[in-house]
Amino acid sequence: MNKQLEIFTNGFIRENPLLVLNIGLCSSLGVTTSVFNGLGMGMGMTFVLLMSEIVISLFRKLIPSAVRLPVFITVIAAFTTIVQMVLQAFVEPLYEALGVFLPLIVVNCIIMGRVEAFASKNNTGNSILDALGMGLGYTVVLVIISLVRELLGAGTITLWTGISVELLPEAYRIGIFNSAPGGFMVFGFLAAIVIACKQSAAAKKEASK
Repeated sequence: MNKQLEIFTNGFIRENPLLVLNIGLCSSLGVTTSVFNGLGMGMGMTFVLLMSEIVISLFRKLIPSAVRLPVFITVIAAFTTIVQMVLQAFVEPLYEALGVFLPLIVVNCIIMGRVEAFASKNNTGNSILDALGMGLGYTVVLVIISLVRELLGAGTITLWTGISVELLPEAYRIGIFNSAPGGFMVFGFLAAIVIACKQSAAAKKEASK
């Protein structure tokens, strides 16, 4: 039970794909200009990661090592296409807002990394836990970055297409958070908090010995 819990929680702090492993940053910072976009991207990534890990873990012993990477990419591309088609059919504003970053899920380092490092070497149950933990950890960070950037940059919080709540008057908004430098600033601040927490935990552990 402890092992399963550790696998699930790895993606939140210890191996968070964004704040700790620092992979998948380009698409993450590109879509986090609104909470709606960040949440949508996180959910799409989580779905593709979950389904890809399930399929790869189920057939891991049947996939020849010589063609494992093409097989992985094909599986990931199939589920990415499903996400694209569903969003285009039912949530077209989100589909348009995510733009090129949506099809780029296929080559996202987070999914390829977890499929290669975990799903291809572990059973389906553990792979599901890993995918959910990594996906949720990724989504939480995206939402936090989106929340800060949209609130400070636009003064609003967008929970659904066309539905925005204005919280900050225009005079108090900081336009840089709507651009790439603002995204890097928020990301750097969150990464610094995680590093400080890990160092503090390590210091307490060392002191208790």
